[in-house]
Amino acid sequence: MEQVNNKYQVQGVDLLSVVEKFGDPVYVYDASKIKKQYESLTGAFKGVDLHIKYAMKSNSNLSILKYIRSLGAGLDAVSINEVKLGLKAGFDPKNIIFTPSGVEFAEVEESIGLGVQLNIDSISALKKLGEKYGNKIPVSIRINPHIMAGGNHKISVGHIDSKFGVSIAYAEQVLEVIKSYDIDLNGVHMHTGSDILDADAFLKGAEVLFDFVKKVETIKFIDFGGGFKVPYKEGDIKVDIDDLGENITRAFNQFQDEYKKPLQLWFEPGKYLVSEAGLLLVKTNVVKPSPNRTFVVVNSGLNHLIRPMMYDAYHDIINISNLTASLQKYTVVGYICETDTFGEDRQLNEVQEGDILAIKNAGAYAFSMSSNYNSRFRPPEVLIVNGEVKLIRERETFDKLLDGQIEIDI
Repeated sequence: MEQVNNKYQVQGVDLLSVVEKFGDPVYVYDASKIKKQYESLTGAFKGVDLHIKYAMKSNSNLSILKYIRSLGAGLDAVSINEVKLGLKAGFDPKNIIFTPSGVEFAEVEESIGLGVQLNIDSISALKKLGEKYGNKIPVSIRINPHIMAGGNHKISVGHIDSKFGVSIAYAEQVLEVIKSYDIDLNGVHMHTGSDILDADAFLKGAEVLFDFVKKVETIKFIDFGGGFKVPYKEGDIKVDIDDLGENITRAFNQFQDEYKKPLQLWFEPGKYLVSEAGLLLVKTNVVKPSPNRTFVVVNSGLNHLIRPMMYDAYHDIINISNLTASLQKYTVVGYICETDTFGEDRQLNEVQEGDILAIKNAGAYAFSMSSNYNSRFRPPEVLIVNGEVKLIRERETFDKLLDGQIEIDI
């Protein structure tokens, strides 16, 4: 998003014209930003066999998936329905890694039937796999490296008390199960958390994975997960992706020489690819003074963007209707019958009722975590590609709220 002649634009498209055409609230995604992020990542890891698996839980719209596939990425899926969405979007099943967390084994079996790369996260599931399939199904395993990393405790998932993965403390048990059932272990995976700034967390995890891989002769890839930090406000620190790429590539290639077999390096970025590409455009319903602050109440809430309430996440907010007015302090809140504050004590150009506000970094974990709470509709989604505005999801209607409900006689 850039300001041109007192208007905010994406690829030359005036954002207010998007609201005029599709109504508000509305999610808007910039395809060129997704491409830029993807190319920055692939450009940072030179001299290594790099494979990008987009973490589709961040944004699973089919058109977004198809666009990311066109860039050359594979997929990281965490549910069987995500796998099916990925297949519908045209991904080769071999380019989808499926990492379920504590699911019924029937879901694992279904994924095997679909031909995706299975990534197991418990010894129990590994044993069941071995009992039924032996060495017929190549599988990778998610290791918990006991590393605390990430910008919030809720998104730090590689520490010793995390539910995710198999604790590295049980590495010998994993190796015993693999040997007992002659399991074809073709990969090792970790994910330490989100909002990681530098290479340290990855390098510490790499040491753990490298030590494990040395004991297995069948490994073809090492998956370092994702979690690269993106900026949320002006002046925010962001990951130096080139420095990170250089350091990890060096360590990876040194280990590959020691392993004496070619290895693929996998990453699973989600937020890094799509977060900055997305905006949530909302309308001001009420400007509401109180003794201590002035509230701006918009026609959205935690039902459309829950990150500020769930993770205390900062999302920059801009009044795109009134760019020349003086700055004033506002607290931007939603219309949900809960405390749903988007931003507290923000400096915004004077806000009047009817003004459109743009909430930034709404490309990841916005629509994908949205709900119908308070029986509210989800907004439409729009993708801007090559300067063209394309509707990629319709606004919900009242009939959608009734889908699946069965009205009984009482």
